[in-house]
Amino acid sequence: MTNEELKQLEDKLWDAANRLRASGGIKASDYAVPVLGIIFLRFADNRYREHEEEIETLYEQSKNSRARRNREDIAIAKCGFYLPPQSRYDHLLQLRDKESMAEALREAIKGIEQYQDESFRDLVPHEAYFAIEKKNNELLPGLVRAFSDIPQDASGDIFGKIYEYFLGKFALSEGQKGGEFFTPTSVVRFIVEVLEPYHGTIYDPACGSGGMFVQSASFLRKRQHNPQELYVYGQEHIGETARLAKMSLIVNSLRGDIREVNSYESDPFGSLGKFDFVMANPPFNVKTVKESTVKKDPRFTAYGLPKTKGKKDDRISDANYLWVNLFASSLNEQGRAGFVMANSASDARLTEYQIRKRLVDSGIVDCMVSMPANMFYTVTLPATIWFFDKSKQGTEREGKILFLDARNVYRQVDRAHRDWTEEQQLNLATVVRLYRGETERFTELIASYLHRAADMLAGAGQAHAALDSLVSNIAQALKPYAEANKAKAKPAKRKKLLETDFYEELARWQPAGVDEPKAMPTSEVISAPEDNEAQHAEAEELRKHASLHKARLKALKTDVERLTMLWKVADKYLKQKNDKAWKDSSLQAAHKSLDEALALYAARVEQIGYWYQSMHWLQKRFPDATYRDVTGLCKVAHPREYAEEQDYSLNPGRYVGVDMEGDDMTEEDFIDILKIKHQKFMMFSKMAMKQEEIIEDNIYSIIK
Repeated sequence: MTNEELKQLEDKLWDAANRLRASGGIKASDYAVPVLGIIFLRFADNRYREHEEEIETLYEQSKNSRARRNREDIAIAKCGFYLPPQSRYDHLLQLRDKESMAEALREAIKGIEQYQDESFRDLVPHEAYFAIEKKNNELLPGLVRAFSDIPQDASGDIFGKIYEYFLGKFALSEGQKGGEFFTPTSVVRFIVEVLEPYHGTIYDPACGSGGMFVQSASFLRKRQHNPQELYVYGQEHIGETARLAKMSLIVNSLRGDIREVNSYESDPFGSLGKFDFVMANPPFNVKTVKESTVKKDPRFTAYGLPKTKGKKDDRISDANYLWVNLFASSLNEQGRAGFVMANSASDARLTEYQIRKRLVDSGIVDCMVSMPANMFYTVTLPATIWFFDKSKQGTEREGKILFLDARNVYRQVDRAHRDWTEEQQLNLATVVRLYRGETERFTELIASYLHRAADMLAGAGQAHAALDSLVSNIAQALKPYAEANKAKAKPAKRKKLLETDFYEELARWQPAGVDEPKAMPTSEVISAPEDNEAQHAEAEELRKHASLHKARLKALKTDVERLTMLWKVADKYLKQKNDKAWKDSSLQAAHKSLDEALALYAARVEQIGYWYQSMHWLQKRFPDATYRDVTGLCKVAHPREYAEEQDYSLNPGRYVGVDMEGDDMTEEDFIDILKIKHQKFMMFSKMAMKQEEIIEDNIYSIIK
């Protein structure tokens, strides 16, 4: 399944699920888990089908052996669960109209859970289906049918993406509450890219729906590693959210243990000094934790207790540094941590300052990353990502801290939300890798960008040729058709044709000339070398290609607009009823063909520019493929700087400075934008003048 096909399927499934709100008046918070339960059933059926033949073969073989095994045990060993007949998806699809779908779903889920380990039971609240059915008994059958559109051969990775897509949608629709269980995917992916958890144990004591674990599994799959090399441990105090996390593990084929506990009060895994990786997005600025709950717990006091001096009540001043303590104390001797924290923690004073000083002096603080505003559903202000690394002791990074200011790196998703594209995540992670001395990772990434740009360049060439040919063919077909039907038009339509200057415009029509760029590419293709100097040369060739295709696209847009206008006039005033010649000359759907071909070419040209900008962002800042401090982006600070000059502040903005150059906009881009804005200004000015005339006429009609 391609990414585009998956996107279409996700949108279609979400529309089906969203009918619960539109048609049934049911809040997202009430139908999120039941809907995800149906996705889980579809996943379970697909997964079972993959292994069913082998399960049955082993079961038949065991009948004739001394070590006879039942079908259920074989199934659990092979695919993680057993599906009894009532839990098969076909059983749900074949349900008769008078039978209760809510009852069938409850029995299907119970049928799976009865063979599961105790900790993976009660994942879905069964009674929720009855509440939905009571409001509208057609909603659940419709959902079950909609989710049957997920192909039977869809992999676990596809289900993981669909599941995550729904979690994100539910979180977005829930606003403040949604952020309690879902951290935006781009943030999690960046943390995983920096930590690179190839094997070992991962701990998240505020795991929500398990996003850190899911993206760790996805990271391994992309690099042809087995997610089974990880074992994850999660703690979540909200029962419903903990169940979502357990479903996340099953759907993504992850080994692990999720506990429904309050991390301030419980330590079910004995976390002190235990884990290879810690990843988390804890709640910010919690002020309700009692000092008596944590003051004797070494998880929270390893670097000091955040208690405001002079306060007499049993309250911790702010739980931010309780979490910081917990993350640091949970790492083993080679452990790494990455977590999101409120910006205020980077410069907090009093006891928080003392804790931060001890942390920095211990040498585990490795990197601090400032994030853009509006990256989270619950917090509009920017946050900071902290990275700890105990393994940096004895390396060239010992005593150093990388400060990375990524506040100006983002994609605007909508008016209220931003994220990082995959390439922005990789570029930022590559800065960290350069700081670690992994220079080969830089050229590997640039090579991958060049490789994808080369594919897009070939596609752009084909799309350009197809569009150019289509424009020429339609123009050649329209001219003789117009001449042949000139006398056939009725008088009223002939008059309209004259008024529009149709024949004169058609006679004058010629393809717009292409204003070719001064610097032309030397070859039709580009390569993807591993050498940095050669990569710079290929990037420059790509820039020339991007400029050339941009010029060609601009000219063809003009051609399509003019030709479409002429076609519309011919379609309205010249075409005869049931005109076979119009159809045979391929003019019938010419406007749609032109629009589609133009959109395809425009998309290819945009992608060429995208890949160029992705690599240019890195190459401009790190031309030698080695780390260097970049004003406005990154700075490696030494003890004198962060301890003496900045008094242990961990705010990247204090170190990196301000980039006065601004963005990478070219003079050509600036002129194009200025032209568009000028056109809009003139259009609005004319509209304003027209409104003034109308108002003046209306006032005059009243007072005369």
